Amino acid sequence: MNPPRIEPLSPPYTPELDALLARMTPPGAPSILALFRVMAHNPELAARATGWGGYLLGRKATLTLRDREVVIDRVCALCGAAYEWGVHVAAFAEAAGFSPRETAAIADPHADPAVLGARDRLLVRLVDELHVTSHVGDALWEELAAEWSPAQLVELLMLAGWYRAISYVCNAARVPPEPWAARWAHA
Repeated sequence: MNPPRIEPLSPPYTPELDALLARMTPPGAPSILALFRVMAHNPELAARATGWGGYLLGRKATLTLRDREVVIDRVCALCGAAYEWGVHVAAFAEAAGFSPRETAAIADPHADPAVLGARDRLLVRLVDELHVTSHVGDALWEELAAEWSPAQLVELLMLAGWYRAISYVCNAARVPPEPWAARWAHA
């Protein structure tokens, strides 16, 4: 594994940075994530990103946990963001109701999509199309609009884009993996 290009910050932290990292860290997390400690090199950006990320992962989001995690896991897999994929699979796959076969199918673009339910397959198709074209074709959009409200469709698009941006940071900065995170077979 290549060394990090941006080392995660380590304690001792200034009181301001300690407060920011505390806001960024979800309750029950085993430690402050390396990604957050990398983002904290730019505290103003990290503070503002916390609001957006907090909404997408929070109780006020309009998407179900399963829908959200299908999108996040697929985006991270397509981007090769092993760090973020591993964190999300370890933290949310069980709560989202993913079987190991479903987790593997979401992560592998060559896997048989029949393992996934119809709703999950629609989300995978959405992420795949956005990843390749940055657009959604009319036929797919009609299928999506039959399942999700306009508010949820906007959220799906923003979620996919947010995790693409997070994938860029993880990959380019070479954020070191969390010891407790899941590992994918093709990593």
